[in-house]
Amino acid sequence: MALRPLKTTEFVLLCSALISLTSFSIDGILPAFRQISLDFELNDATDTQYLISLFFFGMVFGEMTVGAISDAIGRKKTLAGGLVIFCVGTIVAMTAVSMEMVLVGRFIQGIGVSGSKVITRAVVRDLYDGEAMARIMSFVIMTFILVPMIAPAIGQVISNAFGWEAIFLAYLIMAIGLMAWMGFRLPETLAIENRLPLSGPVLMRNALAILTHRRVVACSVSSGLIFSGTLVYLSFAPTMFYEFYGIEDEFPLYFAILALPIGLSSFVNGKLVMRFGMYRLCMLGLFLMIFVNAVFWAVALAHDGVPPFWLFMTMFFASFGCIGLLFGNINTMGMQSLGRVAGLGSSLMFSLSSLVAVGASVFWGQFYDQTVGPVILAYLFAGIAAMILVFVVNRSPVAPV
Repeated sequence: MALRPLKTTEFVLLCSALISLTSFSIDGILPAFRQISLDFELNDATDTQYLISLFFFGMVFGEMTVGAISDAIGRKKTLAGGLVIFCVGTIVAMTAVSMEMVLVGRFIQGIGVSGSKVITRAVVRDLYDGEAMARIMSFVIMTFILVPMIAPAIGQVISNAFGWEAIFLAYLIMAIGLMAWMGFRLPETLAIENRLPLSGPVLMRNALAILTHRRVVACSVSSGLIFSGTLVYLSFAPTMFYEFYGIEDEFPLYFAILALPIGLSSFVNGKLVMRFGMYRLCMLGLFLMIFVNAVFWAVALAHDGVPPFWLFMTMFFASFGCIGLLFGNINTMGMQSLGRVAGLGSSLMFSLSSLVAVGASVFWGQFYDQTVGPVILAYLFAGIAAMILVFVVNRSPVAPV
């Protein structure tokens, strides 16, 4: 195993910051939805949800290729190239004179940020394995969850003071800073002798092996289904807070409160995973997710789909508390079998996961009816399906691709 390039604390912080570019790009723009809708005179204010979905479609497109490129030329060059593409998309959105151009910029941003999302995990896989990898990923998730807690507040302050375009300037500054940090502090983690050529037959053979590996596919679909609920929530959170409870200026505060349990449960997972194992903690998290959202659904029905605010916050707080026990463990269980093809495997895993997440979120989003129902059902059905798939994963051997 290669020597760890940094002390664990800095390594976790750098990985967290790279992955956080994704969450900041999503959550930082949420408070500006109404301002963007007014500026471009959108007929339907909910059309701003495409600022999220187009970003994710871009990520899916990027995830399909970025891993194979990193397996061939190395992790650092691929990460740097993705950040450059992200900067291009940011500039397009920041200077846009129409909603269509903003969406083009968001799509390009998504392509670029896929490098940070996918390759960071490949870097962790280069250096760690098994429960140790799950432990590192739990701490990474715990740290980067601070970003969605504060991103809406930052976005709101920036947009109120300088306009929504300035949020994209903040994205640009963050991406440039990450390029500098990574460039000076992160050595290449993929040895030259372990690199794979960008050969069509080799890529097809490896891709086929990955996409027919039951463990990898089951984990990818599980992760995507769970994240689809979060996408539905993100797409409609500003609308729900404003339409249900008249909350607009205080939205970042309540958004941060609901992000807190994800970070807390990720921290707990990092402390417990070496003792209890990934599978047990996954099944616990999924059982709690199903139970909490089943109760939430009953509560919502009793209040015509719009529960009192304290119940809304309590039930979402409990629901999100389950997520920290899931993502780090499920992704690690899938990546355990990737080995030398960690880059391509990570790409295919997360592109498949993103496709499932976007597809499922679009499906549930069509049923939005000014109630919390679609969000709850997205999480409830995701929990049931993911529990079945994780059970299948546990029955599958940890065989290398």
